[in-house]
Order: sequence, then C-alpha cells, then structure tokens
Amino acid sequence: MNIATTHVIFGTGPLGRAVMNELIRRGKQIRMVSRSGQMAEIPEGVAIVAGDLYNADCVREVTRDAAVVYQCAQPHYWAWPEKFPPLQAAIIAGLTGSQARLVIGDNTYMYGDTRGQPLTEDLPYAARTRKGKTRAAMSQAALEAHTTGKVAVSIGRGSDFFGPWVTDSTFGARVFYPALEGKAASFVGKLDLPHTATYIEDFGRALVILGEHDEALGKAWHVPSDRPEMTQRQFAQLLYYTVGHPIKVSGVSKPMMALAGLFIPGARETVEMMYEFEQPFVVDANRFAQTFAMQATPLAEAMEATVAWYRMHPQLR
Repeated sequence: MNIATTHVIFGTGPLGRAVMNELIRRGKQIRMVSRSGQMAEIPEGVAIVAGDLYNADCVREVTRDAAVVYQCAQPHYWAWPEKFPPLQAAIIAGLTGSQARLVIGDNTYMYGDTRGQPLTEDLPYAARTRKGKTRAAMSQAALEAHTTGKVAVSIGRGSDFFGPWVTDSTFGARVFYPALEGKAASFVGKLDLPHTATYIEDFGRALVILGEHDEALGKAWHVPSDRPEMTQRQFAQLLYYTVGHPIKVSGVSKPMMALAGLFIPGARETVEMMYEFEQPFVVDANRFAQTFAMQATPLAEAMEATVAWYRMHPQLR
C-alpha cells in the first residue's frame, strides 16, 4: 500500500503561497494547483499544475497521492454567491472516499454583525449579507461532509489579512504603497476602533497545523493574530514608523465606498461588509492558541517582512 505524502494546495494567491512557505520550511512535497498552471516566483522543488477545480474528476486526479489538501482557491469577490458554492461542492465530491484531509481557508463573514462582540467559534451563523450567507452555507456543507464521512475536514478562519502578496485587501496595496512614498494610506471605516488583522504567513502556518492534528477535524478554528485588539490607526502608526515617514491616513466611509462601488466591483461588494469597520471587530483565537500552542508572529516582525516585500514588488501597485 502506497503512503500518500504529497501536500496539495488549491490556489496560488496569498494564502496558498503562505501555506506553501510553511510546508517548504517543514520539508514537505508540494503540488500547487491553479486554473492556469502558472505562478510567479515558484520556489525550487515546488510543482505546479493546471486544474479545473469546478470539475470533480480533475480534483480527484490532482489529489490522487495527497495526504492533505488545502483549499485556498476562490472566485472573484463579487462572484462569491454564484461561483463559490459549486467550487467547494466539486472539491468535496472529488475528495469523497479519499484518505486525504481537507483543510479549508475561510473568513468570518458567516457570523454576521455581532454589534462589537468579540468573534468566537461558538457564535451562531447569523449573517444577513449575500457573502456572509454564502460563507455560512459553505461552512455548514463542509462540516456536514465531514460528519457524513465523505471527507475529513477542518476549517481555519482568519480576519482581514496583510503580508507578502496581499495586495487586494483592506490592509493591502492601498495602505502599503502610499506609505512607502510618504503619502496617505487609505483605510476603511473608523480608524480608532479595534480591528483584528491576520498576518498571512500566520494564516498559512495555522492551516498546516490543522492538517496535522486529529483534534482539529470536524471543527472551525480562528487563526491567532498578534495584538488582535489593535486599531487601524495603530496599525498605520507602526507601518509609517517602519517605512520612516510621518503618519498620514484617511478613512473611506460607507457613503464614499458606495460611490466608488458605482465604478469598482470590489468596492460595491464591500459596502454590505462595512459593519466590520464601524464598530469593534475583534477575532478571538484563544481556542486555537491553547489547543495547538501556536503564537502569532510579533506584529513588528510581520510589518517589517511585509514592507520589505512591497519594496521588492513596486510593479504590482
């Protein structure tokens, strides 16, 4: 009997890359899967193949020798309700009966507006937004697939993230590139309220940890972040200190976001999620930290690594 040893990552975006980085550190055999089969700056020894993840037969083929599968692929933000559920359904169908574990990278939209209450894994799925309802239904479907024995599933949930390759985020290019030039970084909503930011490399490390532990299975877990109660302004203060410029920030209000949404699909889809930026938004990850003894990367270290990456990639602004 052959022992499956390959770690298969669906998606070559920031989260897929972060999982890849952690697996490289652990000396694992890695296969990346994307629709194009292409990826910039591929590390030596990492395989990348093209695959249609909406096709269960393709999923089955590219994971035939997989020990763990990390689901980090997603459609465009504005297409989630229509295209995300069939993507996950095909992945689960393709893995049904496999010995591979499925680790899903997720967010916190399914909880809905908690009125400033910290987010824990025990909260009900109370989302009223389109994307929140989509995420809730997908989480329920994934955990049901585990319960019914189709595939062994665990879920890792992060907050808004930042880090290398993270450009399309509220803590992404619109924040880091202006800061590097001494210009005003554009944040979302109210800047002096707590708002958890997840370092993408911590997210990747957390998903790998989930794939290693039996006790992670059948559950959703929140990814640890350093200083989870930090405000966006405090994030900006550390950023500008790191780049060596005086702090300059602006905040995009809900009406401004709605106006931008007339022309920009991503902004239009952000409007319904603005509640996250108009009240405290703190993700409690104590359960993960205590169960798996994971400590998040110190924020100053994460900031330095992120700034260094942006300096090396000016062409992506």
